[in-house]
Amino acid sequence: MPKSKYEDIYKDIKRKIESNEFEYLELLPSENTLIQSYDCSRNTLRRAIGLLVTDGYVQTMQGKGVRNIYQPTQQTAFTLGEIETFRESAIRNGKTPLTKVLLFVEVTADKKLAERSGFAIGSELFYIQRLHYLDGKPLIINHNYFLKQCMPELTVAIAEASIYDYLENTLHMSIVNSRRIMTVEKITEIDEKYLDLDVNDYNCMAVVSSYTYNSEGIMFEYTQSRHRPNYFRFQDNAVRRG
Repeated sequence: MPKSKYEDIYKDIKRKIESNEFEYLELLPSENTLIQSYDCSRNTLRRAIGLLVTDGYVQTMQGKGVRNIYQPTQQTAFTLGEIETFRESAIRNGKTPLTKVLLFVEVTADKKLAERSGFAIGSELFYIQRLHYLDGKPLIINHNYFLKQCMPELTVAIAEASIYDYLENTLHMSIVNSRRIMTVEKITEIDEKYLDLDVNDYNCMAVVSSYTYNSEGIMFEYTQSRHRPNYFRFQDNAVRRG
C-alpha cells in the first residue's frame, strides 16, 4: 500500500524538528511557503500538521502560525501514540542505540504460547531475544515473536539492525497499528543477568506487551519489552477536546 503524501510531509517536518533545523519555540515557515516547498495542496499540508499536533511536536496558533514545541527527553522515552522502533526513539532523543541478539530460533506456537501471544496454535514463528543499549547502557530486553510467513528470510543481522526498516523498505509491508498493555512484573533471571540489575535495589520491571498488525489485518508480531525501571519512561500527548 503506497504511503500518502501527507505522511511523507509529516515525517520530513518531524525530522527537521528533531534535528533542530527548526529550533524550539520557533515558528515554522508559513503555510504558503510549506505548500510551495512540498508541492502539495493546502489540505494535504494541514493533515501533516495535524499529525504533528497530535504527536506533540507543534502547536497551531490562530493568526500567528505553527510553533515548534518539541523537546528531547533526558531519559529513554517511547511515545504511546505511534509505532516507534527503539532505534527511531534513540535518534529522536539524541542518543546512540545498539542492539544485540541473544537468541534467534524458530518455534511453533503451542496452546500456552497461542493464548499468551494471540497467534494461532501451530503458527510458525521466529523467537528472538534482543538486548537494547542506549549510550552503552543495557536498558531493555525484548522477547520478540514474529510470524514467519510474513518474513521467511529474517536473519540475525536484520534483527540487530532494524526489523521494521527491513519490513517497510525491503518487503514493503505497511505496519498499521499496535495494541499495547503496560504492566509491572517481577524481575526474572534473564533480566537480572543482562540488565545488570541488583535485586536489592529493584525487584520489578516495567513491561510493555505489543500486538502489532499490518495493512492486511494480519498480526505479524507479539513482543514483550522489559525495561529497567530507573530508565523507564513512556510519553503521550493529550489533546483536550472542546
